[in-house]
Amino acid sequence: MKTIRWGILGAGRIARKFASDLKLVEDAELVAIGSRSQQSADDFGNEFNILHRHSSYEALASNPEVDVIYIATPHNLHCENTLLCLDHGKAVLCEKPFAMNAREARKMIDKARSKGVFMMEALWTKFHPHYLKTISMIKEGLLGDISSVLINFGFKPASPAPARLFDPALGGGTVMDIGIYNVFMAMSVLGKPDVIEASMTPAATGVDEQCAILFKYSNGAMAQLFSTFSANLPTEADIAGTNGRIRLTSRFYEPSATIEYYPKYPDSKQIIPVAKEQGFGYQYEARHVNDCLRRGQTESDVMTFDDTLLLMETLDNIRKIAGIRYDADQN
Repeated sequence: MKTIRWGILGAGRIARKFASDLKLVEDAELVAIGSRSQQSADDFGNEFNILHRHSSYEALASNPEVDVIYIATPHNLHCENTLLCLDHGKAVLCEKPFAMNAREARKMIDKARSKGVFMMEALWTKFHPHYLKTISMIKEGLLGDISSVLINFGFKPASPAPARLFDPALGGGTVMDIGIYNVFMAMSVLGKPDVIEASMTPAATGVDEQCAILFKYSNGAMAQLFSTFSANLPTEADIAGTNGRIRLTSRFYEPSATIEYYPKYPDSKQIIPVAKEQGFGYQYEARHVNDCLRRGQTESDVMTFDDTLLLMETLDNIRKIAGIRYDADQN
């Protein structure tokens, strides 16, 4: 494949950011958009100069000119949309959270394996230069033994708040929308927790408006994670060990974050240089998908199926402990 031909399923805000960043991927071409209406598909197509504009997801998945599809619909549709694309032999990059729960994630993984088609969760942070540098520093032992991870992520939605943030049918609540980044980062550093504690403040719709999570580890390490839609927080991550500390500044999950390294906190701050690119940061995961497809892989070696399952299973456990329930959990 000289050029990897991309389609986008869903025509919302994230889809537009991804489409914009796809221009930065040298061997990628955005050739198709699939939406729920022709007007929406045409508006998106006009904005990004896309040839194929489909008024249904089925039409997009059936398009023989498309190699891989980026799924950018609400959480509750990820499983259904992914299965549709896989059934048509299309490689898939599915936005996070990968599914509503681990049961759906397993169904999607089983389908990809049975079809022999590439699929990956679009957890973009795992491909960002600042994240890769942070993990490299930890593995080099610059922080010593990690004992503490403190992460917050919170914002107060502008009125009127997007329906997806609070609607349980759409997988609303902080844990699935933004808390997933806190959980992902903590597990990147400390691994699977031995004990989970969690408590939430419910919104009027029943989903979590705030959630506090505590991970405990057998070696004594802890991770404190907090997410909220009630206040604007710094959205930073602190990782501390026996020999030093790293602070990822706002927003810790985006490539714009700065790495502050404190080998002898608090009087020795060093700014760790990291290469910056234009764009929002979606080009990194898109390049990786292109590389996987060129190598004939059906699974990423960076964001593996096991990685996705562990993350989804952990989110399931957090929600169970905190009392966050969705209809999809009953199916």
